Parts: sequence; C-alpha cells; structure tokens
Amino acid sequence: MINSQVSNIIIMLVMMQVSRRIDMEDPTNILYIRIAYCTSMVLSFLIYQYARSKIVAKNDLTTMKYVEPTSPFSGEALEKNQKEKFNVTTVKDYDLKEIDGAIKSIYTGVMMMGFMHFYMGYVNPLFMQSISPIKSALEHNEVKIHVFNKPATGDLKRPFKAASLFGGFGQQPAAQEDKKSIEKAERAGNGGVGVKAE
Repeated sequence: MINSQVSNIIIMLVMMQVSRRIDMEDPTNILYIRIAYCTSMVLSFLIYQYARSKIVAKNDLTTMKYVEPTSPFSGEALEKNQKEKFNVTTVKDYDLKEIDGAIKSIYTGVMMMGFMHFYMGYVNPLFMQSISPIKSALEHNEVKIHVFNKPATGDLKRPFKAASLFGGFGQQPAAQEDKKSIEKAERAGNGGVGVKAE
C-alpha cells in the first residue's frame, strides 16, 4: 500500500504536469482555479466539522493515559530539559484536539495561499493545492474512525503514531501506553491532566 505522503508527492507531480498545459494568465482560468481551490477548502472544512460533530455526539469519556516524546524544538522541552510528557485525557478530548488541529491547518493554508495569490500574484500554488486538502481530510485518522466507522485499532489506535515521509524512516518515537512507562512519568511529574471541558 502506498504511503499517504508518497501519494501526495505523486499527485503534486501530476498536477505540475497538468499546470504546464494551462494558461495561468487567462482571467477565465484564474477564476476556475479560484473556484476549485475554494471548493476544496470548503469541502475539507465540512468533512472535519462533520467528524467533530460525531465526536461530540459520541461523548466517549474513557480515560486515556500515555507518555509522548516531547519535540526537542518545543520551548517546554528546552525549559524543563525533559524528553517525554505524561498525558491524562479522555478519548473525546483527544479526538477533539486532533480534529481541531486539522481544522486549524485549513485556516493556516488559506492565509498562506491568500498571501501568495493576492499579494504576490502567484496562481500556480493555488492550482497545486486544489486536491490535497480533500485528500488529507479523507485520510485523517479521526475522519476514518468517526465518518467511515473504521475500528480504532492498528494504525488508528489512539494515541496515533506520528506520520513519516518514507515509511518508518525518520519516524518520531511512538507514544507509550505501557504501565511501566506511565508510572515512571507519573513519578517524574512530566505533564499531567489534559482534560478540558467542552
């Protein structure tokens, strides 16, 4: 099975070939590209919001305890000189955090593309990003679980593994859920309750 990120690269290469055949200075083509991009972003947003509504409706308050490796570039890791963080949350709050992060990435993408297109005058990046957002939304773990009703096992088991570009190469260490790691993190006091009210 092709890695999701590898398939993204393949799509980008195909889109690059297609973009060479399109007149990016034709006002009509620019209008269609804008419509395609906006449609893609709106559909992605709706997919995530639907998944979010399913998470809230399910209201799974099962407690989750896990130890996640702290990013070496995060301010918290540098400040406390810690390599891992202990988290206590619920399935609902974990899922909401994941889906809200995906929704936030849409806003970031729109702002970036808006700057590149309207301020810098680039059309090609807008065309290149007209498919990826929907693909990313449909491949998101929370969408697979709550929209497509796939069981939360294997790659969809919470906490999710950090994605890597080339399979397992360069992949960040996975979060740990074993009793020994959790007890060690609890004693160290790295992190704590991450449960928040809806």
